[in-house]
Amino acid sequence: MNASVKVNGDRLLGRLENFAGIGATPAGGVNRQALSPEDRLARAKLAQLAADRGFAVFQDSMANLFIRREGKSAGRPPFLIGSHLDSQPMGGRYDGALGTLSAFEVLESLDDADIQTPVALEVVAWTNEEGSRFSPGAMGSMAFANRAIPAEWHHARSPDGKLLQDELTATLIALPQAAMRPLGIPVSGYLELHIEQGPSLERENIPIGVVHGIQGTRWLEVVITGQTAHAGTTQLSFRRDPLVAATEAMQTLYGSIMPNDEQARLTIGRISVEPASINAIPGKVSFSVDLRHPNAPELARLEELVRTVCQEKASVLGCEATVRRTFDMPPAQFSPTLLAAVEHAVTRLGVSSKPMLSGAFHDALFLARVTEAAMIFVPCRDGLSHNEAEYVKPEHSVLGAQVLLESTLAALGMS
Repeated sequence: MNASVKVNGDRLLGRLENFAGIGATPAGGVNRQALSPEDRLARAKLAQLAADRGFAVFQDSMANLFIRREGKSAGRPPFLIGSHLDSQPMGGRYDGALGTLSAFEVLESLDDADIQTPVALEVVAWTNEEGSRFSPGAMGSMAFANRAIPAEWHHARSPDGKLLQDELTATLIALPQAAMRPLGIPVSGYLELHIEQGPSLERENIPIGVVHGIQGTRWLEVVITGQTAHAGTTQLSFRRDPLVAATEAMQTLYGSIMPNDEQARLTIGRISVEPASINAIPGKVSFSVDLRHPNAPELARLEELVRTVCQEKASVLGCEATVRRTFDMPPAQFSPTLLAAVEHAVTRLGVSSKPMLSGAFHDALFLARVTEAAMIFVPCRDGLSHNEAEYVKPEHSVLGAQVLLESTLAALGMS
């Protein structure tokens, strides 16, 4: 019976095009940041589509949106599929939206075929995955996993001064047809379809990535202090230049961490120099370090390496270095049971795939802490994402949705 269940590709592609019009940018991308008026429009549109099909709609105090299709057993925890609807300020039309709309297509396709699942199947659109308007990202799934909204989030503000709590309240009020439910209800599993956001699938001409986990991340803030002095009168032997120490430390780190380990990631994305005068030796240099690795002990070793290198380079030049950890996200390993379901799906469909680790955060990272979780990737052109030029071939969008459908059925013991 289930072999004949197919997603409606034309319907899915039409939905992707339609939702891309909410917050559309002139260059073909999307600006639909979390809890913005555009985000509320997208949520309302999805809720209306659900109502048109007779599906129940819920939201929780973090404005996570749930669309429920009942199963045979109403008393058992639902199985979740979904992603997010919010975007970067100059983002693309597939990041998040593909996973959410494909999940909704799974519900519709099962409904069209009159197939009843053993438990309720729910589509979820998580709040603020991107973290571009309010920080941190993945707020919705993080709060869901913790079953609480951290108190400090209520004071978070957007770049234009909007208070998170006010925007949350406005978003919840804007969708009165969605019944409120507790934050962090029990669930039996979670599957998420997403674009790869990197080039490997496209380069290898592989249409499906089976995501085994998400690498861990640590953010560090390095501050090297020296002595401000006159640029023209201070000889080399008298200089305590923190910028020299910083550049030497960066050169050592860039030359060792990633070249020695293909799984490691090092990014220095923000640098600040004080007093930032053209004719003064800096007195202080600050820079960020983004470290990523799938192995937790190795991630800890890399952090210690950054600390040691920065302090040694600073000491040689008469400077001082402090390294402060500002963010720590442990690696996540996905459920072998759900990975087997995805593998079963790609085998059943006869498509090629490869095992992968995700280098980016996703909501599945937090769901994996409270339930079985896994992810499916599809290729994106040139690996571009968080970019208006983000693009997924139509056939890959439809295939991804079909793999999500087949994987869901396998996870529920129906395939």
